[in-house]
Amino acid sequence: MLSKIVIQNYRTFRNFKLDFDAEMNILVGDNDTGKSTILEAIELSLTSKLRGRPLYQDLSPYLFHQDAVSEWIDALKEGRNAPPPEIIIDLFLESSDETADLKGSNNLLKADEPGVRIRVAFNAQYEAEYKELIKAPEKIRLVPTEYYSVEWLAFSGNGVTRKSVPATASLIDAANIHLQSGVDYYMKRIIDAHLEPDERVKLTRAYRSLRETFAEDEAIVKINGALSGAQNDVSDRELTLNIDVSQKSSWESGIVPHLDDLPFQFVGKGEQSTLKILLALNKKVDEAHIVLVEEPENHLSFPNLGKLVKKISDKCKDRQVFITTHSSYVLNKLGLDKLVLLSSTEGVRLDRLPVGTQDYFSKLSGYDTLRLVLAKKSILVEGPSDELVIQRTHMDMHGGKLPAESGIDVINVRGLSFKRFLDIAMLLPQNFVAVVTDNDGKDASDVKQRYASYTTASNISVHVGEDKSFKTLEPQLFKANGRAALNAALGQGFTTDADLLDYMKKHKTDCALAIFESDQTITMPEYLKDAVDAVS
Repeated sequence: MLSKIVIQNYRTFRNFKLDFDAEMNILVGDNDTGKSTILEAIELSLTSKLRGRPLYQDLSPYLFHQDAVSEWIDALKEGRNAPPPEIIIDLFLESSDETADLKGSNNLLKADEPGVRIRVAFNAQYEAEYKELIKAPEKIRLVPTEYYSVEWLAFSGNGVTRKSVPATASLIDAANIHLQSGVDYYMKRIIDAHLEPDERVKLTRAYRSLRETFAEDEAIVKINGALSGAQNDVSDRELTLNIDVSQKSSWESGIVPHLDDLPFQFVGKGEQSTLKILLALNKKVDEAHIVLVEEPENHLSFPNLGKLVKKISDKCKDRQVFITTHSSYVLNKLGLDKLVLLSSTEGVRLDRLPVGTQDYFSKLSGYDTLRLVLAKKSILVEGPSDELVIQRTHMDMHGGKLPAESGIDVINVRGLSFKRFLDIAMLLPQNFVAVVTDNDGKDASDVKQRYASYTTASNISVHVGEDKSFKTLEPQLFKANGRAALNAALGQGFTTDADLLDYMKKHKTDCALAIFESDQTITMPEYLKDAVDAVS
């Protein structure tokens, strides 16, 4: 199994380090934070291949971190003799008899541990060409990768091959399915891993035998008879039709997997993705196997996603699994404690989350936990009416802009599960979270006291209506505006305060929507404005 990875100057990562969980690693983050890059770097370290091709064949200047390239070019322009940038990926493996030959300190951490390294560096063989190039630094825009070489080394300093690396990896990208005639690349790679050499020989023989009998079919014999008697202007030799049985026409190009007698390429993409993931997870138990899954939720309906996640959870006991996702459902089901929130330098884990909270979200997996994790600023509310009114509050305070336009996510926690969400927020000090809740007829100080263990954190605040005579949102709105203003906003004509309040309580969401859409001036309760200010 893999223990950690250290990356220098590869794609989005300038200097990055991440420790791995031995079983499940769920990688989340904003777009372009490097989720896919982590999977790519793991496979690259284990295979020396990028997207199925040797790295030295696909070496591109755009694989280098742009800051490293810019600093090198700036140094050349200033007349300093700066070395060209290098890419280094150090993948650490757990210590065992199988990894003993990989052990050494030839890694960025200088740790005496087993592992493999990918190093993309300037090749001194091209020193003369390089010196000529840098004579005109103003013309340099990119790293001259034609002067670079790729090294695949163990931490011992020795070169490695596929056979000397005991860990194997399957990368399944559900969003990038390329079907060819026959078995596509992903399926072929996975099926190859399942077939023993003698099974492959038997399959090849059976396939060739089937093709050879083609010419013996009565209809084909008649067709070839007609062709042999036809005028041939190309050659004096006999013209017939048959199937190519040469070595290049192997079974991979003619045999396709079938699901319920339907060729694999005609099955829906969701079913294709599911099959590939499960085939990878079903590899033989006695092999050290790493499964890399790119966004398994792609192409899947919610019920089918639930089935797939359950199968992944059941089958990954003897596998080390890495999953990237934007799905709260996947995250909640597989375990919030396995989450890794990526930044440019490291991954933040939620492995200190209380067990009760982990179980809560696992059982109630529809909660939008990932929204809270990814949002830099969040406002937690009790229900849809609060959500609408908070959005209107923000619009009034910020020139008509919705909270989302200011990078604020308003999350309906559907009841009183604030503390479960705040358990997550406590582990993410960089994320600011405001809670908006009713006083329910209690002193605001007593309500806030219930969250005292959370509000000691500088990133969490709780906001409650002060007057306990106005227990919920609707009475608080009434107190701030009065009957006339609310009648105008709601398009109603109630003549008593009691009737208006009764209507608002019985039609909470309708009233909140009317307030959200109203062009009337509405005064918002102070605690709502305070909540918006807290995260603005």
